[in-house]
Parts: sequence; structure tokens; C-alpha cells
Amino acid sequence: MPHLELKVLQSIQGVMLSKGFLFVVRIDSFFRGFTLNWTDILSAAATLFLVLDAPGNIPVFNAILSKLDEKHRTRVIAREMIIALVILVAFLFAGNLILSFLGLTQSSLNIAGGVLLFIISLRMIFPGRQQYGDEETEDPFIVPIAVPLTAGPSTIAILLFLGSSQPERIWEWCIALVIAWLGSTILLVLSPRLIDVIGERGSRALERLIGMILVILAVQMLLNGIAEFIQSL
Repeated sequence: MPHLELKVLQSIQGVMLSKGFLFVVRIDSFFRGFTLNWTDILSAAATLFLVLDAPGNIPVFNAILSKLDEKHRTRVIAREMIIALVILVAFLFAGNLILSFLGLTQSSLNIAGGVLLFIISLRMIFPGRQQYGDEETEDPFIVPIAVPLTAGPSTIAILLFLGSSQPERIWEWCIALVIAWLGSTILLVLSPRLIDVIGERGSRALERLIGMILVILAVQMLLNGIAEFIQSL
């Protein structure tokens, strides 16, 4: 009997090892065809980080959450940023569906996104009257922190463009979005300490610098859209 039990145990271990080997082989074959272009991912993440405009939102966030203590402020920022991420991911994955439903073309999306990004970047360079921060609520929900300060129209337009122009790389754009979102979230959580270091004037100067970079990106998007439209004629 002991020899029989030993043989049964050995056979069970052999089956488990073979199953594990097959599982590892399948996982390895899956990831072997799943390659990531980290150059494009980091480039898209940098663009999305600039469009999310966390440095420019620092004074607005602090004005809206000025009545909250540090722990409550951190919880509110984390909650609102998670909501914004869910909204942005939804637009990223629904890019083709939205464009096909509305009958839009890539050239029209490029031109519209370029114009929209150009207007928003000009507002960053030449800020006018503060649009947010006068709300009486002490604990804002979704509006205005998640939408439109974080998940704004320019960010949504870029994600629609990425998701519809190269849908086969949707997971790369998703990784880029998460990287940009994570950097923005960390920056906004640490914003009170950052303002103590650079001051509000330094924050405004940083916002204007980002706006100048976005103007160049907006013009390039606009030119690409016009070129695609001319070629389609």
C-alpha cells in the first residue's frame, strides 16, 4: 500500500507539472506576439500629460479645495482623478464606435482636435478670468475637477484620435494614458507643497510654457488634418 500511494502521488505531481508547463508555454506564446513600442508610448504619455495640464490646474484645485484639510483633500483628488480616468478610458476604447456612429472622418477629427487644442493652449498662455474655484460646495463631485478640468474636451479629442487612427495599438495608448494620469495625480496631490516651493507665479509661468508647447502640437494636428482632407478629395 505505501508503494501504491507513492506511485499515485508521483503521477499526480507529473500531471500538475505537465499542466503547469503547458500553461507557461501558452502565456509565453501570448506575450511573444504582444510587443510594445515604448518610444511611442512615452511620446503619447508626454503629450497627454501636457494636455491634462496638471501644473496649470494646481491653483484652481487649491482654490476649490481650500476649505478641506490635507487628508480630505487627498481623498477628494484621488476620487475625482479615478472618475476622470474611467471617463477617458471609455472614450479611448469607444473611439471607432463614436466616429462611425456620427459619421466622422479622421481628417475632421484631426482638424477639430487641432483647433480645440489651439484655443485651450492660448488660454493657458493668456489666462483670463478664473472660471472655476467660486463654487460654494466644500466637497465637489465630478464637476468641475473630474470634468472638465481633467477629462476635458481637448484630452477626449486626442484620445478619440488615437483610438480610431490606430485601434490595433489601443493597449499602448491605454498605457500612455495611465502614465500621464499617474503623473498628473501625483503632481496634484503634492500641489500644496509644490506651491510653497515655486509659488503661484512660478505655477503660472510653468502653465504658459506648457501652453506654448501645446500651440505647436495643435498647429501640427491642424496641418495633418488639412493634408488628409486634401488627399481624400
